[in-house]
Parts: sequence; C-alpha cells; structure tokens
Amino acid sequence: MITDTVASAVAFETVIGLEIHAQLVTKSKMFCGCSAAAFAGEPNANVCPVCMGMPGVLPVINREAVRQAVRVALALHGTVQRESKFDRKNYTYPDLPKGYQISQYDLPLSRGGFVAVLTEAGERRVGITRVHMEEDTGRSLHRTHPDGSGYSLVDLNRAGVPLLEIVSEPDMRSPEEARQYLVTLRDILRYIGASTGNMEEGALRCDANISLRPQGASEFGAKVEIKNVNSFRGVYRAIQYEVQRQAEVLRAGGTLIQETRGWSEERGVTLPQRTKEYADDYRYFPEPDLPTLVLSDAFIAEARASLPELPDARRHRYSTDFGVNVSDAAALSGSRELGDYFEAITDGTTDRTRIALATALITNDWLTLHNERGLSLADAPSAPDVRGLMDLIERGVISRSTAKEVFAAMVETRQRADVIVKERGLAQQSDAGALTAMIERAIADNPKMVADYNKNPNALNALVGQVMKMSRGTANNQVVRELLIQRLAATE
Repeated sequence: MITDTVASAVAFETVIGLEIHAQLVTKSKMFCGCSAAAFAGEPNANVCPVCMGMPGVLPVINREAVRQAVRVALALHGTVQRESKFDRKNYTYPDLPKGYQISQYDLPLSRGGFVAVLTEAGERRVGITRVHMEEDTGRSLHRTHPDGSGYSLVDLNRAGVPLLEIVSEPDMRSPEEARQYLVTLRDILRYIGASTGNMEEGALRCDANISLRPQGASEFGAKVEIKNVNSFRGVYRAIQYEVQRQAEVLRAGGTLIQETRGWSEERGVTLPQRTKEYADDYRYFPEPDLPTLVLSDAFIAEARASLPELPDARRHRYSTDFGVNVSDAAALSGSRELGDYFEAITDGTTDRTRIALATALITNDWLTLHNERGLSLADAPSAPDVRGLMDLIERGVISRSTAKEVFAAMVETRQRADVIVKERGLAQQSDAGALTAMIERAIADNPKMVADYNKNPNALNALVGQVMKMSRGTANNQVVRELLIQRLAATE
C-alpha cells in the first residue's frame, strides 16, 4: 500500500487484461435448434422452451459451436483440453431467463496461447489465460413512456447464441496496446470465419481490467473492470480515462477498491456500477444436464486442418519471402480477403520489383480509395486487370503517378487499364522530338530556375515539374531529365 507521504512522487505502471466475448458463427444456438441469427426477425422470434429457460427442458451441445471454439483456441496457439465441462454460473438479471448461465469454469476448453501484437517497439506477445465456451444472454431494451417514465423490454433472440470468452494475461501496458490487441484478435476471428467480429452488433464485446502499481513493483493493485465497451475507440478512451482516474486517486493518497465500472461514451468517463464480484459470488457448480465434453484426437486434428494461414504467419511470410516492409505486410495481411487479393495479383512471381509495385497499388491506391469512399473489396479491379496495369507501368507506357489516376478510373468505370489509357490519352510521351518543344519553352519561361540549376544541379526538379505540367503528366520523367541536362549543358 502506498503511503500518503510518498504517493504524489510515485510513478505508476499500468497493467491491463482484456476479457473478450465473441459470438460464434453457427446456424443454431449453443444448446438448442433455434436460429443463432441474434439480430434477425422480430423480438423473441428465434426462441424455444430451451433458450427461454422453461422448466423441464434439456440442453444439447452444438457440435459446430465446439468445432469453431476449438479452431479459435488453436489459432491462438492454445492447448485444447481433451476433457472439459460446463458449469452453471448463477446470477439474477432480467435478460437471463434461467437465472443462471451455462458456462465453463475450472475445466475450460483451452488453456494458454498468445496473440502476436505489432507495437511501435515491434512485435510482442500477449498471453492468453484461457478460452471457454458459454451461452449468450438476452438483451434488455430500455424505453421511455410519453410521460417521461421509463420501462424495459427483454428480447431473447440472443439468449443461447454460442459465445466464446477469451481471457488475456495482464500483459498490456498502455491503452493503445490494448486497442491493438483487440483489433488483432478480431482479425484472427474473422480470418478463420469463427465470428463476424462486429462490435456494433454485439458479436464482439470487451471487458477491460485495469490496475496501477508503482514502477518496479511485482504485486498487482486493485483491479477495476470496465464492462461491455462496444468500439475500438471506446476501449482506448475508457482505459485512458481509467488510468488517469486511478493515478489521481493514488497520488492524492486515496485507496482504490476492486469494482465494476461502466463506460459513458457521451461523457467520456467511467462510472461505478457495483463492487467487483468474485468467483464464489456466482456459486459455480457442474451443469447436471450436460456430460463431460470429451474431444477425440481426430476431432481436434480436423479442426486444425481447417485453419487457413493465420495473419501473423502471413505477415512474416510477406516480410521474409517478398521483402515487404513491416507496416505494409501488416496492412496486406489485415484481412484474409485482402491478402488473397494481393496474392492473386502477384500470381506466384518472385520478382521483388513487381511485388513492390503490387504492394504500392494496394496499400496506397486501393486502400486510399477504400477509406475515402467506403468501398468494399468487391469494388476493386480484378486481379488480372491490376496485373495489366502493372504491365503498362513496367513497360513505361504510363508513369507511376499516372497509374494512380488510371487505378481510380478502373474502380469507377470497371474498364481495363489499357482502354482507359488510350481513351484519355494518358500514355507517356518518350519521343524526344515531341518533348523538345516543351523543354525549350520551360527553359525560356523560367530563367530563375535555370540560374538556380547552374548553381545547384538538384534544382533540375523544378524545370522537370514545368515540363510535366505542360504535358499533363504524360511526359516520361526520365527522358525529360536527360533532355533537359543535355539542353542546359549546351547553353553554358
């Protein structure tokens, strides 16, 4: 415990762990045959006596949900347990129809593992404590009467949807690191098709555990849990605020308690909700209506074989085999679809110059259009058409700067690059005779630039720019430079 006399002088280390709840992509719910489309249909349309918690009903384990959960555990480098069991987590809440949640406690599906996160300091691993299965709860919908009084409704469409909880080790040390971990984890879930990862729909939800301790201390401080933050930006801001709040309390000589707080997006603050529960508060005991879950080696092997190349492996391959820099490799492997698109464009080539050109076209040209216009990959030019554009650049038919215009036109018109170049007259001018007149004019109109060049050869760029402007960007930059140097040398 920090004493009042030294609290204000202490530097604190931030300790962060995240608990991620991800809805699994399955047709039916975790323990019944109802549709798992939590947001489809009218409220309480996808329900049955099992997921509504009616007396006398019996749950049945969804095999596909278990398969997807195993795939996630393996993708996170965890150790899948051959035997695990379901437990009853007892608490009372309006959207929990049974009065308990079927979850896993002391024998989870998987233990250990890690997520490789890229930070400014390089790649580091955030450890995974456990991965376990459970069922989702319903949703409470809060409404207001015309007279201003409030009331709540309960929609049980989400109740029973297969849910995976992924608990990290307290390995993160900053809000940005926590945000990057969450983004990376979401990307992995999407890569393998186990979850949509849509936070706006509640398919991915985050609880953040934050504590502070004096720099160099080994014991953890009082842990504060922030519940159900529903955006990446919200996670960052909530942790940032909470770190500042806790530091102010400690520096003022106050004491922090273990508690649960909620995040107010509108106010930008965390607010106390309740004293943090401990495991004993939930009165866990084995679910009597479900047998021990026993997984065969063949079942786990099939799940492993179904996994695609994972983002971190793909990122390392792009850097090592293709020579792509770290930031571009991360961008290209950020989604499975974008990585597949990149590889369709490179089409097995080992030519690093061509690979670098494909990288630039995607990370600069395509992603810029994607972000500015809200496009999807379906709007991008086909891989063969992009290869055609690359051929024009490599043959010197168009410049790289002109290729940016051509690429945008390919997105807008769905035409091939050669058609656009011909129709718009964008082919590079390399003929010395055609360029000489523009060069003479540039020299005549810009005596100061000529004088600057005579003092400093690097000033040639200004004259090159004048010629490029006159040619509307179609002049061959290298040819222009050579002709300018020859012409200026002749006038000395």
